[in-house]
Amino acid sequence: MAKRTIGMIGGISWASSIEYYRIINKTVQERIGGEASARLIMYSVDFSELRSAQKNRGWDAVAEMLIDIARRLRVGGADFLVMAANTVHIVADRVEAAVDMPLLHIADATAGTIRAAGMKKVGLLGTRYTMTEDFYRARLKQRHGIDVIVPGEGDIERINEIIFGELVRDVFRDESRDEVLRIAGGLVAAGAEGIVLGCTELPLLVKPGQIPAPSFDTLTLHAVAAAERAIA
Repeated sequence: MAKRTIGMIGGISWASSIEYYRIINKTVQERIGGEASARLIMYSVDFSELRSAQKNRGWDAVAEMLIDIARRLRVGGADFLVMAANTVHIVADRVEAAVDMPLLHIADATAGTIRAAGMKKVGLLGTRYTMTEDFYRARLKQRHGIDVIVPGEGDIERINEIIFGELVRDVFRDESRDEVLRIAGGLVAAGAEGIVLGCTELPLLVKPGQIPAPSFDTLTLHAVAAAERAIA
């Protein structure tokens, strides 16, 4: 079976990138059978450099960095691009416009499953950028007709601290899981039909069934969508 080559920008963070690689290859093997695995080129960034660029020079600097990496992946033979993180999709349109290959957007991969579940209103958990900027919420609303609610300011800050202070460093604490579950429960009480785990590290902390509503694991949904596109 002919397969497209996935160009993946990983390391954002490395903990979730390991899961991307595992899920993509497992999905390809399940779909094709035998000894099949994915054709995949991964560029793993130094996350500290990306964070430093964003803090010091803003998202323009991040876009420049990711465009350069995407071009390297294209030269290496990639047929389409996957950015293995939610937050960096704040510059997804700019990256896709600058390189000669399509980008598989993580919000689109997630939205298809939400719509298939018949839901029209979800709660969103992720970094401060993902929860407060329009690039994610507006895409779900405008392209897919899905309303999004987010926590209050204090809880936004708490989840942001957990993600950057712990999860991207491969630290997973029971106390932090309890905090995330508390905040998710508040969104369900506010009318969310399901919860989007809109940070690819959150599914490593919170497992299916722990949230009192259906949850949408953006890491798995994005990785499976990448595998399916590669073998379509």
